[in-house]
Amino acid sequence: MTLVGRSAMVGVPLARRAKRRAHHAPRKMTSVLEYAQLGWASCMGAHPLSEGGRACSCDRVGCPDPGMHPLSPAWQMQATTDTALLTRWWKQDPDANVILPTGRVFDVFDVPASAGRPALAAMDAAGFDTGPVAENGDRVLFFVATRGAPEDEDEWWSCSLDAGPETIDSTPGLRWHCRDSYVLAPPSTLPSGAAVSWIRPPDGRPLPDPLRVLDLLADFCE
Repeated sequence: MTLVGRSAMVGVPLARRAKRRAHHAPRKMTSVLEYAQLGWASCMGAHPLSEGGRACSCDRVGCPDPGMHPLSPAWQMQATTDTALLTRWWKQDPDANVILPTGRVFDVFDVPASAGRPALAAMDAAGFDTGPVAENGDRVLFFVATRGAPEDEDEWWSCSLDAGPETIDSTPGLRWHCRDSYVLAPPSTLPSGAAVSWIRPPDGRPLPDPLRVLDLLADFCE
């Protein structure tokens, strides 16, 4: 695997570089190892740059989604729960963001914060167990049980970042990350300098039924 983004480090004072790495590296490495303990595979993502005139650590000139995508086109094959490999990756590139593939252990409902926050409050008021919930800038991510591999392949879809299953095409702003998709996970760094963060961190309990969560979210996204 080719690691990128190191050229932006040239010319950065050592004290400043050490300070930045000391802040980011332990959190990201610790997080991917914790995800591995849950059985959640992860792989390295690009990260935003503030030096060198580039917005993203990837090799693409004018990256349209800086710091918000996997480093490698082979991310689905590379995603792993191997703690030794994860440790080596993040030691080599401690600023790398964290990518979690969906459709394996979990799916993710990705909604605008304007809908996700009140939906979460309504779920709490109703005593509904939401499962893990994260905040990614102006989006809220609800982690739910994956649909798995249905016997009828026609009932399985691939979900890109900006498209969803037919059942939610009419729900504005809602994305269902499942097979062939991914999410940027805490504590990844956003282009704004803020970090993706957990509202409700995972605790190992069973994930909620996706259709029940979808039913609740749809009301707030319309």
